[in-house]
Amino acid sequence: MNKHFILFATSIILLIGCDNKKSNSNNKSINPESIPKKIYVDTLTYKSKLELLANGDTSGLWPIESKVYPLHAAILPYKRIVAYYGNLYSKKMGVLGEYPPKELWKRLNIELEAWKKADPTTPVLPAIHYIAVVAQGNPGKDGKYRMRMPQRQIDSALTIAKMGNAIVFLDIQVAHSTVKDEVPLLEKYLKMPQVHLGIDPEFSLKDGSLPGRKIGTMDQNDVNFCSDYLSKLVTKYNLSPKILVVHRFTQGMLRNHSQIKLHPEVQIVMNMDGWGEPVLKHSTYIRYIYREPVQFTGFKLFYKNDLKKAPHKMLTPLDLMKLKPQPIYIQYQ
Repeated sequence: MNKHFILFATSIILLIGCDNKKSNSNNKSINPESIPKKIYVDTLTYKSKLELLANGDTSGLWPIESKVYPLHAAILPYKRIVAYYGNLYSKKMGVLGEYPPKELWKRLNIELEAWKKADPTTPVLPAIHYIAVVAQGNPGKDGKYRMRMPQRQIDSALTIAKMGNAIVFLDIQVAHSTVKDEVPLLEKYLKMPQVHLGIDPEFSLKDGSLPGRKIGTMDQNDVNFCSDYLSKLVTKYNLSPKILVVHRFTQGMLRNHSQIKLHPEVQIVMNMDGWGEPVLKHSTYIRYIYREPVQFTGFKLFYKNDLKKAPHKMLTPLDLMKLKPQPIYIQYQ
């Protein structure tokens, strides 16, 4: 055999061997066995819990019929979240800014006990819902009419939550900014297992109106961006499912609800955020939460504003347990 042919053939074999080694090395780096497997909740138990939350509704809207089931260790619907809302800089934005931490927890524990009595079948989980980006009357240096809270204030909210083994929601009022610009800046906190997200369409002024002068709006793109972002965080850091709270009390605050995407890594709560007398709050819940289902529902109670008009009475946990569906997230302001 020709000597040059033998050398050429040998070179080819060596090259093939090198390529095989590279290929094996690459295969090893993406070995499916090394990728954490996603574990989902028991579907029968999950469906049963949703059926209970529907509270006998016969409209066909509730419980939500979905092929998307949450990952293992999801909070909802296994626990009811009871949250105190506000900002540490302001006494007018909610109960969080009104009382020192020890007094705050004394009051929140009273609410937790009331919910335990109203529904002994569902464990109660406390939460601190902190407004981390606040809509402003002044444009600020960049003209966005929002103020990002300093990290030391967010850290204080986390410290207060830790006092009662509570989870945390960081709420965003984008004003003239966007969720795409604001949410990623909070990743340091959102990748923490106990921290979740809230967004407030009321203060999303896409038409350039000033905050407080007009009720703003968000659509499916805003919600889907947040949900997608949280979903990726859960996967990247191997977290339990995140919760996304979306505030709503008018038709225009959320557009195209039916196009909101669901993920196993994220649980979405549509929170009835309006204040007023009981009949108005019931009506708002029916119109904008009940009739336009997304996934889970929430209900906000105002210690002061709900008392302004007759009968000057706040709804109680027993009152809210009569709703169809029953809210699984409760917020006090």
